Amino acid sequence: MIHLSIWGKALTGMPRLSDEQWHQLDWFGRWLISVRASVLIMTFSSSILAGLLAWYFSTLDWGLWCLVTLGLCLAHATNNLINDATDYWRGVDDDRYMRNQYGVQPLTRGLMSGVDMLLQIGLTGMAALGIGLLLLWLRGELVLPLLAAGCFFVLFYTWPLKKWGLGEPAVLLVWGPLMVGGGFYVVSGQWSWLVAVVSIAYALGPTSVLFGKHLDKRAADAAKGVRTLPVILGEARARSWVKAMTLAQYCIPSVLVFSGQLPWPILLIALAFRSAYALWRACSYPLPDHKPERFPQRIWPLWFSAFAFAHTRVYGAWLFAGLGIALLLQ
Repeated sequence: MIHLSIWGKALTGMPRLSDEQWHQLDWFGRWLISVRASVLIMTFSSSILAGLLAWYFSTLDWGLWCLVTLGLCLAHATNNLINDATDYWRGVDDDRYMRNQYGVQPLTRGLMSGVDMLLQIGLTGMAALGIGLLLLWLRGELVLPLLAAGCFFVLFYTWPLKKWGLGEPAVLLVWGPLMVGGGFYVVSGQWSWLVAVVSIAYALGPTSVLFGKHLDKRAADAAKGVRTLPVILGEARARSWVKAMTLAQYCIPSVLVFSGQLPWPILLIALAFRSAYALWRACSYPLPDHKPERFPQRIWPLWFSAFAFAHTRVYGAWLFAGLGIALLLQ
């Protein structure tokens, strides 16, 4: 039976379902929840940014852009599945681990067998790889290093990169130069270092989301031997890094605008200051021991990551609006 309401909830958040509700879902609803579809918006946004930049600075092939967008989202979905499977089989995810408190972890809950998970990983990954190979055929051998890098990060993000404190730098590279810079190349046919720099400003958003999530579960990760950067740095310094990354998201585009390399409507990102301030303020204090009174129950125990995710969405929206206006004025 198709549950459109659950599809909507899975695309906008991480619904908490009972075992009975899970078993009543259609296969696509289960897939959306398993891949944590709500966070794929960050990947979709990277592709939007690549397309808008190609449209402004060069040319945009809409067919290629659609393929890039679908391929990137499927690759991200594959990574999320591999992450859950690897953490479960390595004994990181259990019924007390934070992953099970903010969403459904099908393996830990016993809602999905290992074979079913491998089947989801295989089908989703093969679909992503198939699109990558099609783009390689359409655009030529320069797509090969981008495809190889994407496969590397999908396969090895959870282990060993995340365990060695390299997960956060990996996200910065993937959501920036790889997705935006690589996407720009595929849809426009040329590489741009300016686009790569702009991509870093945007990618600091998803990186701050990951920093925030790892801050939220720093104690649990440390107990499990997962040495994310917040575990290595300690909470106070990790919170300072998030604040610095947020500041850089505004400084980098501003410098590029005032140096004449980006159009002035990009400065509309200043309208995201209110959300940035909320994130900055949250990162100025330690993680609360209990859910603050007015904080949504459906989001808790996510705290730093919730503020970072909200800021990333608002920042991206105003960045896209600025580029859209620049296109109209061109």
